[in-house]
Amino acid sequence: MRSQRVVPSFVAFLCFGVLSAANLNAQSPAPTDDVWRPLRFLLGSWEGTISGQPGNGSGTREYRLVLGDRFIEVRNRSFYPPQEKNPKGETHEDVGFISYDRNRKAFVFRQFHIEGFVNTYVATPSAGNALVFTSEAIENIPAGWRARETYRAVSVDEWLEIFELAEPGKDFTTYSETRLKKRR
Repeated sequence: MRSQRVVPSFVAFLCFGVLSAANLNAQSPAPTDDVWRPLRFLLGSWEGTISGQPGNGSGTREYRLVLGDRFIEVRNRSFYPPQEKNPKGETHEDVGFISYDRNRKAFVFRQFHIEGFVNTYVATPSAGNALVFTSEAIENIPAGWRARETYRAVSVDEWLEIFELAEPGKDFTTYSETRLKKRR
């Protein structure tokens, strides 16, 4: 007998809890601010072609939300076969994390290269469909060097990265261009 009275009470409590939660959700506005909106086009796995100072090559990239969707993890691998510009060829790898600095209201990209460089970039406003990251610090390179990465969406399945370097006291020059397409 006693269990029959507990069950209806429990069901009433459960219904009250569900209705209360639904009412709270109805009163609180749904979050409309998606901090990652400008970068969502990058999420996923990509492959493409590279051309530039190290020669012509191919590359793969992966961008994914990690650690409770608070960061975007970036994994990059570029391969340049032996060629006239680069007789030995080379393989480049880097891993990075993009965060959103609420104090500066800016995206910050920390990139760790197999060669030992660590670049810290900050996104700067740009016109059109481009996202521009300009270095604010580079570790393990002579003082005064700067780097810049520009990401430009071509379509929902394709984007272009332009990587530029600037020697101390000089303007940026293109080091490489990478055209990436979404992996199927």
